Amino acid sequence: SGRHTIVLYQPSAARGSRTFLDYESVTQAMDGICGLFEKKLKDMNPTIRNITYEVADLYRFIDELPDMSALVYDTEVNAYIPYDRQWIKLRAFQHLRKLA
Repeated sequence: SGRHTIVLYQPSAARGSRTFLDYESVTQAMDGICGLFEKKLKDMNPTIRNITYEVADLYRFIDELPDMSALVYDTEVNAYIPYDRQWIKLRAFQHLRKLA
């Protein structure tokens, strides 16, 4: 899972909010996506110390973003392969399952 990964996302309806996150691996990218969600939860609930969530909550966060996709570098074709939010949700689930 040491394949360079770029996460492209748009956090609000404003097209100018489009941005990207750069990771050394798919695993780090999934950590980063979970971190985005956890930061949003903390911002929404500043008085709660330990926030817990279900995978369905993470999925809802990903689905509610105006846009999210990933580009994963493939050494065999020497190019980035695009993946949609369904792939991101599957990989995030697999990542969280390993951590549990």
